[in-house]
Amino acid sequence: MKNIILTQQEINHKTKRIAYQIYETFADEKEVVLAGIAANGYIFAQKIARELEQISDLKVVLCEVKINKTQPQEAIQTSLTPEEYKNKCLVLIDDVLNSGTTLIYGVKHFLDVPLKKFKTAVLVDRNHKKYPVKADFKGLSLSTSLLEHIQVVFEDTDEYAYLS
Repeated sequence: MKNIILTQQEINHKTKRIAYQIYETFADEKEVVLAGIAANGYIFAQKIARELEQISDLKVVLCEVKINKTQPQEAIQTSLTPEEYKNKCLVLIDDVLNSGTTLIYGVKHFLDVPLKKFKTAVLVDRNHKKYPVKADFKGLSLSTSLLEHIQVVFEDTDEYAYLS
């Protein structure tokens, strides 16, 4: 038995809300880079990009960020070159902010290049951070015990988040 914390309808609603928040933040800009952490963060970034393209005239550029979650200090790979996001507005996106390890190493990677504006977004923020990193845009804040885990499932026919 899975303890569902977000249904597909709720995920869609939160995705739209985050897209509007991103649009409000970057309304004066022409372009925004959505950098999603592989795999679920990138899927979530794609969902936000679709919403942004419907509600705004922002040019949305997607970037996939590959971070070794067990060894985050290893080299990070991105689908865009640094020149492609240099001096641009960027939002680093993941599905769940657990301890903050993945997000902080992702932030560190992008700080090597000058950016115009830099924000972070997550679907679920667990409020158990080891690092001083926060999500500027979040769908759901949830205080959990350290023994509990949050999983987000993005399937073709169903999407949901659950606590285990």
